[in-house]
Amino acid sequence: MKLTDQSAGLSDVPGFLLSGVGCDIRQKGDLNRLDMALCISKTPCTAAGVFTTNEVFAAPVRLCREILDTKNPLHGFVANSGNANACTGKQGLQNARKMSELACAAAGLEKNSLFVASTGRIGRQLPMGNIEKGIADAAKNLGNSQSHGNAAANAILTSDTHQKTVTVSFETQAGKTVTLAGMAKGAGMIEPHMATMLCFIATDAVIEQSLLQAMLKRCADRSFNCISVDGDMSTNDSVVVLANGHSGEKIEKDSPDATQFENALYAVCDNLAEKIVGDGEKISKIVEVKVGGARDNAAAEKIARAIGNSLLVKSSWAGEDPNWGRLADAAGYARAGLDQDKLDIDYDNVPVLRGGCPVDENLSQWKQIVKKRRFSILVNLNVGAGEFRLLSTDLTEAYVTFNKSE
Repeated sequence: MKLTDQSAGLSDVPGFLLSGVGCDIRQKGDLNRLDMALCISKTPCTAAGVFTTNEVFAAPVRLCREILDTKNPLHGFVANSGNANACTGKQGLQNARKMSELACAAAGLEKNSLFVASTGRIGRQLPMGNIEKGIADAAKNLGNSQSHGNAAANAILTSDTHQKTVTVSFETQAGKTVTLAGMAKGAGMIEPHMATMLCFIATDAVIEQSLLQAMLKRCADRSFNCISVDGDMSTNDSVVVLANGHSGEKIEKDSPDATQFENALYAVCDNLAEKIVGDGEKISKIVEVKVGGARDNAAAEKIARAIGNSLLVKSSWAGEDPNWGRLADAAGYARAGLDQDKLDIDYDNVPVLRGGCPVDENLSQWKQIVKKRRFSILVNLNVGAGEFRLLSTDLTEAYVTFNKSE
């Protein structure tokens, strides 16, 4: 398997055309900021998707679920940044449908052939005049070059500081190459439970819809659903995969190629998930929280999220203070079956706590570890086989300042 980091994204996959244009969706007079992305495959695609489980969900999420439920082939997606089209009522749903119709017509496709996604500020209607112009311009500028892929990847960004792309390829048993590529956005309002973050993945494999859906769900559960920046689940979280079959390589269930394909899909998801955490709004630390030895996986997840979302813990990370007491406290109030006399904690494999007692002679090492940009924490309950891994971040004064208003 070959992984290309910070690639051109979806334009690396044969058969997909991309564009990204600016149409001032934020209505600030900035036509140079890219905010409309279009992805088209002339060949029908098998599609899969996972979406936010927030009970307040955006109009595009509702529409995408409807389109996916039809099991009909799709040809790509249209996506905008700068406006989430969430909490916008019946008019918002009408606008999402209109956005889909405009994009399908501009690309010469039948209705409901494209996923629709939006990200940005909640509670404002889309400026449909700008949307219409942006879609028309995007359709005229489609291409498969690196610049086309980069433009699309940049057009979906909001508070992100850079584009997030990756490409993975592997050889099938027949010796042919299958390619997967992804692009994502996300920096704040990050604690997905699928499925504000968006991710689009394309592949040239031939794969049956139910198999692709099952693989995406498993990969999302191990990647996007294991990250947290601020503990807030978005109204718009969406991850979709489009397989256009351009390679002619069919992925059969339970085959060696299926194993390779799922490994490649996970590599795309995991790479993009880490990029989202690494670009968290005004963060200074990425912290991998690994919980093991829990009574079951659900208990391990509960403890990991209690630690990773604790304001006190996150603040101590920002202050480079190895305050393991806050970790132990958060693990305990998760009430997931912890026995404090069996509790072990490590920072980057350096013992901090053993059987509930601090290993004070390692204090100087802890202090050095928490100064690093990225470090890991292992919490072992020693009561079972449950485990969970969460990527989290610190909480800085700059994050608070940044989010005081929009």
